[in-house]
Amino acid sequence: MTSTAYRVHPSPVGDILIVATDEGIVTLHPLRAPLGVEIERLSLALHTVPEHDESAGGDVDEQLDEYFAGARRGFDVVLDWRLVRGFTRAALEAVCDIPYGETASYGEVAIAAGSPGAARAVGTACATTPFSLVVPVHRVVRSDGSLGEYGGHPEIKRLLVDLERSTEARGAGE
Repeated sequence: MTSTAYRVHPSPVGDILIVATDEGIVTLHPLRAPLGVEIERLSLALHTVPEHDESAGGDVDEQLDEYFAGARRGFDVVLDWRLVRGFTRAALEAVCDIPYGETASYGEVAIAAGSPGAARAVGTACATTPFSLVVPVHRVVRSDGSLGEYGGHPEIKRLLVDLERSTEARGAGE
């Protein structure tokens, strides 16, 4: 049986829920609902109740802090993809190839994921990802260059895109 643990880490975009298994991080995203509701939803999906553990996910909290400080361009974490299947996984893996400080359209990601014409499915994959931030879905934009929603929080998407662009402009490194 795989052990599952969680913790919450504060960030400029709100509290981030980090849930890890023995296989890696199974979800990492800003809290979308009260913690108890999030844990209950994940317990149903994972068929186990995650236990609170301040070491869940290893040093990902330090990596998040470095990212928000503009000192990190990517994350060095192992992801447990068990909650992601099919085209959604292909789309999210393609999103990982979008360079720091740059954006790509939903259509471009669909092509990279091997399914031209699946731009809407890319949108769904980005909206439902269990891996916000470490899989940079904030870098995926509409075909006209506008940002889009980011799970109903366009202000968070704007903050992340602006953070990366300003860091790039300053020439900060990893």
